[in-house]
Amino acid sequence: MGLSVSIGREAGGFRLHVEFEAGKAPLALLGVSGSGKTMALRCIAGLDRPSRGRIALDGEVLYDSERGVSLSPQARRIGFLPRHSALFPDMTVRQNVAAGVWDRRNVERVVEEKLYHCHLESVSEKRPRDLTPPQRLRTAAARLLASDPYVILLDAPLSGAEGAEQFELEMDLSDLLWNFDGPIVWATADQSVAYRNCRYVCVLDQGQTQEKITTSSLVAFPGTEAAARLSGCGNFADAIPRESAVYLPQWGVTLRCAYPLPPFLWRVGIRARNVRLSNPGMVNAFAVEVDRIVEDVSATIVLLRPVGAADDAPLLRMELDKTDWQAVPDKKRLTVSVSPQDILLLK
Repeated sequence: MGLSVSIGREAGGFRLHVEFEAGKAPLALLGVSGSGKTMALRCIAGLDRPSRGRIALDGEVLYDSERGVSLSPQARRIGFLPRHSALFPDMTVRQNVAAGVWDRRNVERVVEEKLYHCHLESVSEKRPRDLTPPQRLRTAAARLLASDPYVILLDAPLSGAEGAEQFELEMDLSDLLWNFDGPIVWATADQSVAYRNCRYVCVLDQGQTQEKITTSSLVAFPGTEAAARLSGCGNFADAIPRESAVYLPQWGVTLRCAYPLPPFLWRVGIRARNVRLSNPGMVNAFAVEVDRIVEDVSATIVLLRPVGAADDAPLLRMELDKTDWQAVPDKKRLTVSVSPQDILLLK
C-alpha cells in the first residue's frame, strides 16, 4: 500500500507545497517549527482542505482538485495522532479507545484487544488527567489503532517531553506501531527521532518539500543547507568552486573535496565533530585562533576564527572530547583540518 501526495495550500500568507510518496517503510517529514508539517498532515487526513493537488492511497483517489474529489476524514481511513494526544478529557481510557473503533459491531472486542496490546488494562477506568505521559500516549495510540487505519500520521507526538521521558515515549510508540502494515508519516523537528524510527526522510523547509532520501543520506549527503541544519550540522560558509576544491571567501580557506562538485554550489557545511586538530602541511589544514571555549556535558565546544578571515565571518565550531581538549598545549592558536569526505556540498 502506498500513499501519494502532491498538494498546495495558501493560508494567511503562508504557502505550502508538499510532494512525496510513502510506502511500508516509515517516512519522516522533517522540518523546524512553522515549516508546515501540521498543515500538511491535516490536509492529508482531510481535516483541512488543500487549495490544489491530489492525494491517493494505493491507487484510490482521496482528494483531487481538478476532478472535484474530496473524501471525508472518516472515509479516508487515515489515523491521525496530533500533538499532546488530544484525548477526550471527560472520558475514561476505555471510552476514549471505544470512540475510535471503526467497526461499531465489535466495539467491546476491539477495545479489549487494544487495551491489552497497549498495556492499558490497569488504567482503563481512569481519565486522562490521572494518567502519566506514557499512559496518555499509549491511550492515544490505542484509540488510533482501534480505527483500523490504512495510514498513520504522527504530528510530533513527543512534543513537550524531554530527556529520558521523551525517549521512553518514543520507544513506547515505536513498539506499539511495530506491526502496522501501512504507510507511516512521522512529522518531527528532531533528526535523531527521524533517524531512529524512519527509513526515509523528506525535509520540509518554509512550506516546500525537498527530495525524499534515506535517513542515512541525510547525514552523509544532505544536499541543501536546510537539510544539513536539520541533520545537526553547525558550520556553514559561502563557497566558490575551484576544480576539485572549494574556496571559502569569508574564511580565506581553500579545501579539497572528495566528491564531484554539483553544478549549483552555493554553500558548504562542516559538522563540528569533523573539525579536527591537525598539523601544518596536512590535507586541508589551516591555522585558527580560539575565540571562545564552551564546556558542554560530554564535550568541549571550541569556537574558532580562521587566521585571515573577514571580520564578519562566522566562527567555526569544533567539538572535542574533554580529555582531548585538556591535552592541547596551546589553547589560543591551533591548526585544524577537515577531511575532504567530510565537506558537505550544498545548493
